[in-house]
Amino acid sequence: MTEAVAATDFIRDTVTRDNDQQTYGGRVQTRFPPEPNGYLHIGHAKAITVDFGIARDFGGVCNLRLDDTNPDTEQVEYVDAIVSDIEWLGYEPANVLHASDYFGTLYEWAEHLITTGFAYVDDQDGETISAQRGGYGRPGVESPYRDRSVEENLDLFRRMRAGEFAEGSRVLRAKVDMQHENMQMRDPVMYRIRFSHHHNTGDEWCIYPTYDWAHGQSDAIEGVTHSICTLEFDSHRALYDWYLEHCPLPGDTPKQIEFARLEFTHTVTSKRRLLKLVTDGIVDGWDDPRMPTLQGLRRRGYPASAIRDFCRDIGTTKTNSRQSIEALESYIRRELNRTSQRRMAVLNPLKLVITNWPTDASGAPVVEHFPIANNPEDENDGSRSVAFSGELWIEADDFAEVPPPKFFRLSPGREVRLRGAYLVTATGVVKDESGEIVAVEATYDPASKGGNAPDGRKVKSTMHWVSAGHALDATVALYERLFAAPHPGERTGEPLDDLNPDSRQVTSAKVEAALADTAPGEVVQFERLGYFAHDLTEELHFHRTVGLRDEWAAIQKRQA
Repeated sequence: MTEAVAATDFIRDTVTRDNDQQTYGGRVQTRFPPEPNGYLHIGHAKAITVDFGIARDFGGVCNLRLDDTNPDTEQVEYVDAIVSDIEWLGYEPANVLHASDYFGTLYEWAEHLITTGFAYVDDQDGETISAQRGGYGRPGVESPYRDRSVEENLDLFRRMRAGEFAEGSRVLRAKVDMQHENMQMRDPVMYRIRFSHHHNTGDEWCIYPTYDWAHGQSDAIEGVTHSICTLEFDSHRALYDWYLEHCPLPGDTPKQIEFARLEFTHTVTSKRRLLKLVTDGIVDGWDDPRMPTLQGLRRRGYPASAIRDFCRDIGTTKTNSRQSIEALESYIRRELNRTSQRRMAVLNPLKLVITNWPTDASGAPVVEHFPIANNPEDENDGSRSVAFSGELWIEADDFAEVPPPKFFRLSPGREVRLRGAYLVTATGVVKDESGEIVAVEATYDPASKGGNAPDGRKVKSTMHWVSAGHALDATVALYERLFAAPHPGERTGEPLDDLNPDSRQVTSAKVEAALADTAPGEVVQFERLGYFAHDLTEELHFHRTVGLRDEWAAIQKRQA
């Protein structure tokens, strides 16, 4: 993968300063640490490009670490999907690791905190502990078990480990400061009892570390130098540093740095809500092309390179903002315009009958073949041979029996160009018993082969077409925003209230024969219609990736 180096930003400035000061001996190590409780989404793409990009730019390494501390929500399916998504996005982790690989060390360090007087076993339930934390401007209440002896705490903790106590009956808490202005520091929970099977450790453990207890310590065990997180973990940094300060680390102390996460208009990235979309059957699965998951975007035809370019170009900041989904689509469109081959497809077919089309000696319509460029943006892509005969499919919207003002496509008496073939003039229509037009009759100019008249006359419209006798049947999925509101949930507080009930329309289509050779996942441009991705498993089923119109460019022009 070739990728431009990102311009400097505050994270790179920090790493540069650390290297200049030999803070880590010039060593740079990062990690991408998702919890395997769902599929990666577009927001994760930003974190991936930052984590791997920093390591690349400074000659360091970046690991993938699965922060798998909650066996109730984590699955091997999600682990496999995360590994696959990172590879698809164009990155290769130096190592694939698990927080659960360190459960033994984390347990030993928890005992260390107990013996040094910085952790205790609390017999209160979660609801009580939460209430005693107080709130901003409200003091916390110390647990009645806070001053247990080291010996009693060690005994109880080891019995928790042995499985002697019921779920929810006890937790291990850090002894920090119940009056601290940062709520994260008010004696946070380190371990809870869970009799759950773990995807990596099986049934070896019945106590599981919390994210905050496992995360920083895992960084230290692995040798991470710069622990890059999104801004919601800013308030956790004090606790991150406190744990590291009180643990017997094997080496350098990692440094946590926070940056703004990537959010888009018309998009929801909450794993809880994405899971609800899946479990409630609102979408077909995590890879539904309407989903903001990397698997969904991949199936829809988004190029990984365009996603990387977008994440690089928007920069890395400490201020949260919501990017326009149209801005991302402009990157997708730009990349696909450069790389995708062109094909013709008719989504709303209407028969066009050329009444003066010649026949052969047996009376059958003559079939001609026209060379049409595969990609005008790249002459090295060559051309393909497209069949043409006396009966064609055209878009129903390309004909009007009574044309409105400024309608330049086909109408009675009007001449248009059929892409790469001939000039034709509509002469009449064929209607069914209900009066609906079922076919348009036209004549062609034999001298206009290739689409140009020898007398130099001009036409105002060029239309795509598919030969009726050579067309293939296909299905096409057309997508609108999954969420109708630019900021889902702004009105009611619940983003799912803004779901668009008309986010997908599936229609049949007539397509040229060359589309039979389209590879799974390949994106082609349906001329005049947009970019469409061939489904990964279903033959001749296409997902509209984006339309041809660059809405973001139009927005920028209006704002100029």
